[in-house]
Amino acid sequence: MNEEPTLVAVVAPGWRYKLGLFFFILAVISPALTPLVGFTELSTEWKATMVGFLLVGGPEVFTVAAVALLGKSGFNRLKTKLFALFKRYASKREVSRTRYYVGLTMLFLPLVLGWLLGYLPQLIPLYLEHRLPVNFTADFIFVASFFVLGGDFWDKVRALFVYQDKSQTQSVSLGTSDPPA
Repeated sequence: MNEEPTLVAVVAPGWRYKLGLFFFILAVISPALTPLVGFTELSTEWKATMVGFLLVGGPEVFTVAAVALLGKSGFNRLKTKLFALFKRYASKREVSRTRYYVGLTMLFLPLVLGWLLGYLPQLIPLYLEHRLPVNFTADFIFVASFFVLGGDFWDKVRALFVYQDKSQTQSVSLGTSDPPA
């Protein structure tokens, strides 16, 4: 059996693609719209129903509608565009030594402070009065540290959870003539 590659014609997106894209975006942002329901003049029952739909039922319904309208080719087109967008903003694989140590500091400082402040809240003056902003800032720094650390760090974290992975360490020669074991 000799299969030759087939060329797929690139078709400009029509109304189905655009409507499917609209439903896809609506599925993604609908949970974020729930705070707006509180500003409406609706009764409490209607507000609860709308919040429930926007959080639980809406994204699923909108996603099914998006997939039905996009079809396989439209979904592949959307997926290609989204991955290209994320690839553009992705962190580079290797980072400098300084950036790596800054990232490690950003990773461990919120963890250590969070642990210490649980036992010694008086460690930071006015912490008890401003606990929420301090904790949000620490969480933000913790999450940002993964982006500062770069792509190689994700591989190191992944290796922690895979039994068969072996650590890839480089041996440093200290001037001894002993051959490696």
